[in-house]
Amino acid sequence: MSANFPPLARRLDGLQSSAIRDLLKLTSRADIISLAGGLPDAELMPRDRIAVAADAALSERSRLQYTESPGWGPLREVLAARESERLGRAVPVDEIFVTHGSQQALSLLAEVLLDPGALVICEDPAYVGALQVFRAAGARIEAVPLDAEGMRLDVLRERLAAGARPAVVHTVSNFHNPGGVTLSPERRRELANLAEQYGFWIIEDDPYGELWFDRPSPAPVATYSPNVIRLSSASKILAPTLRAGWMIAPAQVCRAVELLKQGADLCGSALTQQITADLLADTDWLATHVDSVRRVYGTRAKALVDAVRSRFGDRVTSTDAAGGMFVWVDFTDGTDTTALLPSALDTGVAYVPGNAFAVSTDYAHSMRLCFTTSDEAVLIEAVDRLAKAHAAVGQV
Repeated sequence: MSANFPPLARRLDGLQSSAIRDLLKLTSRADIISLAGGLPDAELMPRDRIAVAADAALSERSRLQYTESPGWGPLREVLAARESERLGRAVPVDEIFVTHGSQQALSLLAEVLLDPGALVICEDPAYVGALQVFRAAGARIEAVPLDAEGMRLDVLRERLAAGARPAVVHTVSNFHNPGGVTLSPERRRELANLAEQYGFWIIEDDPYGELWFDRPSPAPVATYSPNVIRLSSASKILAPTLRAGWMIAPAQVCRAVELLKQGADLCGSALTQQITADLLADTDWLATHVDSVRRVYGTRAKALVDAVRSRFGDRVTSTDAAGGMFVWVDFTDGTDTTALLPSALDTGVAYVPGNAFAVSTDYAHSMRLCFTTSDEAVLIEAVDRLAKAHAAVGQV
């Protein structure tokens, strides 16, 4: 008997699975070096310290119970203290909201801030997870290009002056995914001023800000305006499995998000939130741990960038990886990175073609490379394989 199911909601029309997630299914073979996934290195995750925190949490039966929808109180207190130091102002606990990873915060915010048809401005190339959220919310999405200093605010100013009225401007302010660049301090101040002048929200998506290599990330955009909602996560500095994300937002936004979260999953995990609080509150241990992660990633980033530039020469340009997890590469010789990918996989290396992140530009000649999960020798081998694939398809 064939099933005749009722139709699904129209909001699913036009939604597509993440090209990156789909690609990861193809790169699980042991013979492929994957530069495609945006994953932190599991070997650098603090298993032993997490185990100690888990034992401490499990000694309290209450940690097996439901917790408050905005998050476990002591974790919110730890986060408020961290954000107060980062923003240079006292952040009250009622402006902290804990979510199941920062992606959930972004999804809930889209429901709170966006009516169907509302305008969202994001960077181009864009973070794929943000595009999925905004498209599911029925938003109109317009893109502003990136350069070496982040979002081009001259383009944004022109759009606003011409009458564009976004509800939200979304930025990955530090070590952009996928672009690899960081929004400059001057542009942060200007973006905050524009938000107040034109009355829009800024969502400052900042999962990578603590992963700087040579010098600390600039002061957050939220330093300069109350119109900024900051998102961050423990996934990149501790472990994704904790699923601990958070947002820093005006209390009225947090209360609106709380109403929606109660309908989505009631609350997060008191157990993993206590583990996260334990680790984040142990400031001396945390500083040593994050410094170690920075050193390893910084060495790997340099190895990858040097290999790409040495192997391809003036056929490519690439970002200087000053932090985060990604390098953005543009081929100057006309190489189509989508067409190149099958040959690259046959040669034993994977990457994400630039068009996976496209909004208004196709980025047909671009790719994103992730340097976090392989050591320097493996990264150099990956670039050698990529060069062989490039030569094999005649794109030299």
